[in-house]
This record gives sequence, C-alpha cells and structure tokens, in this order.
Amino acid sequence: MFGLFSTPRNLFHLISTLRVFLRYGALFPLESRGEGWKRWLRRRTDPQFATLRPGQRLVAALQALGPTYIKFGQALSTRPDLVGEEVAGDLSELHDRLPPFPAEQAKAIIEEELDRPLAELYSSFDDQPVAAASIAQVHFAISAEGDAVAVKVLRPGVEAEFARDIALFGWMARVVETVLPAARRLRLPEAVQTFEDTVVQEMDLRFEAAAAAEMAENFTGDEDFRIPAIDWQRTARRVMTQERISGISIDEIEALSAAGHPPVEVVRKAAATFFNMVFRDGFFHADLHPGNLFVGEDGGLIAVDFGITGRVDEATRKTLAEMLLGFLNGNYRRVAEVHFEAGWVPAEKSVDMFTQACRSIAEPILGKPANEISIARLLGQLFEVTETFAMEAQPQLLLLQKSMLVAEGIGRRLAPEVNMWEMARPLIESWMTANLGPAARVKDNVGALFATLESLPRLVAHAEETVAALRNGGLKLHGDSVKVISRRSIFPSWVPWVLAAILGFLLLRR
Repeated sequence: MFGLFSTPRNLFHLISTLRVFLRYGALFPLESRGEGWKRWLRRRTDPQFATLRPGQRLVAALQALGPTYIKFGQALSTRPDLVGEEVAGDLSELHDRLPPFPAEQAKAIIEEELDRPLAELYSSFDDQPVAAASIAQVHFAISAEGDAVAVKVLRPGVEAEFARDIALFGWMARVVETVLPAARRLRLPEAVQTFEDTVVQEMDLRFEAAAAAEMAENFTGDEDFRIPAIDWQRTARRVMTQERISGISIDEIEALSAAGHPPVEVVRKAAATFFNMVFRDGFFHADLHPGNLFVGEDGGLIAVDFGITGRVDEATRKTLAEMLLGFLNGNYRRVAEVHFEAGWVPAEKSVDMFTQACRSIAEPILGKPANEISIARLLGQLFEVTETFAMEAQPQLLLLQKSMLVAEGIGRRLAPEVNMWEMARPLIESWMTANLGPAARVKDNVGALFATLESLPRLVAHAEETVAALRNGGLKLHGDSVKVISRRSIFPSWVPWVLAAILGFLLLRR
C-alpha cells in the first residue's frame, strides 16, 4: 500500500533517522503517551542533550542528520500548528551552516562544469571559502578579466543525499494520510512536494542565477535595492559566478549608524522592498536572513543567495492584501469573508464563527504596542484553528510566512520602536486601490468579457460539428460523458439556454 516492499530502503533510512532522534531526545512528542514512554525515551537520550528544551534537541538532531533535514527544519519553523509555538521559535534559529569541503574539490567541480582549466577562468581563486552551507559554499576570486567575483560551488554528493531523504519524507507523508485521514487537511504530500521543488531548484545553480537576473529586472531603476550581476559565462549547474559586493550586514546596527545609515530608514527600505517583491511582482526572495542582506555605501539594500525564492499568483496576492489590511484595521469580518471567498474554508462553515476565531487570534497580538505586533505570527496562528473549520493548509504560502517572520525579526532588531508593516501600510492601501477598487473591477470584467468573446469561435465551431452529427444520425457519447451529464451540472443555469440558441440558429441557417 505504501511501497513497503518496493522501497525497503525507506524503512532502513527511517530506522537510522529514528536512532538519531532518540540519541538527541527529539522524539519528545511520544512523552505524552505516558510515564512508561517518557522513562524509555529519557534512558536513550544522550545526557548532554537532556537539559535542553525540546525544540533545541530537535534542532541538534536535524543538524546531525545533514543538509535535507536542516532545510526541512527551517520549513517546519513556519508551522506552529504542527510543532507548537515554542518549538517553531527554536527551529527559526536553525542555522544553515556546515563545515567546508576542500578547495581542491571545489576547483575540480568548476573545471568539470565549465570544461576549462581554472587558470583560464580566474586569475586568482581563494582556497578558504567565505561561507559554507548545506547546499554549497562560496569562494572569492578574480575573473580572468580582472573583476572581483564570488563563486558558489555545489557541495559534492548533495544531490544523491537529498534524493534519498526526500523519498523518505514523501513515503511517510502518504503513510500518515492513509493511517490518519484527519491529517489530510494538512496536505502533507503537497507540502513535501513544495519542499522538494524548492530544494531541487536550489541545487541547480542556473536556476538561482536566473532568479537573481529576474529579480534584478523587476527592480531596474530602484535606488533602494539591487542584486549583484551574474557572470553567465562562468555559471553552470553546479557553479555560479556573480559580482562581488561590499556592504554592511543588515544586523550590524552600530556599523550601520557609524556609516550614516539610520536603522529606521533601513527598515523603511526593507519594508518597501519586501512589499514590492510580494505584491507588485509576485516573486520574492525567501531567504532574507542577515547573512544574505547588506547595506551598500549609498544606503541601498543588496541581496545575495537566490537559491530559495517564492511566487504568489495574482488572486492570492489580492486575498493576502485584503486579509492583511483587515487585520490592521481590526475588520475581522472581512478577514473571515476573504477566507471563504478564496475557498480556503469550506462554504458550509459559519462565517460568524470564523470571524469570532479570527478575533480571538488577533486581539492578543494586535493589542500589543505597535512595535511588538507580529503579523507573521498572527497568520501562523490561524493554522491553529484550521481543524475546527476544516481549513486546508496552503503549501504555496509556507515560504511567504517564513520570509515574513525573518523580515520582522530583522526589523525588530534594527529599530525596535517601529513596526515595518505599518511602514508598508500606505503601499498596501495604494496597491489595493489600484487592484481591488472600482477601476480594477472594471478592468477584470472587461478582461473576462474579451476572454469569453475569444472563446465564441470555438464554441460556434463545436456547435456546427454537433449540428452535422445530428443531421448524420446523432451523437455517440462515451460512457464517462454520460456519467458527467447525469450529475448536477457544474455550469451556470443560463449556459444550456445559450447553447440551445446557438444550435437553433445554426439549424435554421442551413
């Protein structure tokens, strides 16, 4: 049923993983099953981890298990509905750092990928990497043309390791859905698929280069945000070369102030940049931690590391904007209605009850001083009431929620006295006026009308074929078609009348 016999390696891998979890005391959810379980688990936990919080033990275990688990832990940090607030908070501190691999291996990968000797590509190449993460590491170099560049090289063997781990995750998600039908609302296989798609793209550095180039185009002419240029002639699947940047890490507050960059102004630029990514472009950098975001000499923000990016379609952007503004204005009824209109909550549920639930979540958070309000945490807590209202999880929003948490953390460290979402509020309201106001509705209706008109020739052609078939002895229907016709129609009630009118017109014309 679950590929149990066709994939025995999943069982072996699962047992190996559980052993690591046992050693680090990361199977703490089982402690709730009784004192016997609690004593058994504690006897198998290494004493050096026994005094840590559950979330800290989980972080240690994930780091020991390697790159895929580190990435998975970072994704779980956005799901307090699954792991709880405290554990999610600990997972948000999970750092993607691993010991570097030898420079000689990096050089060999570069030469293999670019099919040229290293000396022809770079006049100098630093053996000591400046950063080493789970997927890749970065070396500084000077190109053959004399440009200062940063060279990112994929970690050897990481693709095979990830494929093995993700096979286990997908298998376990299917098992859980089959054994626990109530868990289907969490859409675990889809969440695993979203995670897989994200990391697969991260392991092809050409995709990262393309993402950086696309975002650079989106921000053309923006003096507050820029992206280093890609050297496409020295970029391939396992190596990427880009312009080397100089700047101050966004979390170095004293250095920023000394350089004449007021932290409040930096937060304002960060808020505007994040808004433009999500709402204007629907394409955002999903890993904007302080190690990837710098302030340049001119005060503009500079982003690096585009391995993780996210996309939000136009309909979801409109839903998010209305929801965000509804929360900021305390209009919980509108927040609830937006969920129903988007189809995130089943229509048979009570709008009034969901409004009450939204208020119960928002009031404790929005009642705090403005600088302490966390919209990302508020949206995260919505998941905690999903079971009551059969609300499905939205895998496409997990990256966005994670990015909001990171952005809020940066803003709070830089300028604790301000709230970055209040700074972005005028942008949100302006965007909503342009995209949700009367003019936008007219534009959408006109677009829908033209789409309908474009489909009329096909409709008429199909109708003519139907007339011809009727004249030649009737129509033969496939069995599946008969089943569909016998069900309640999925079309509006006026559609059959329109079709009948077209058929009648064609019959009379002949």
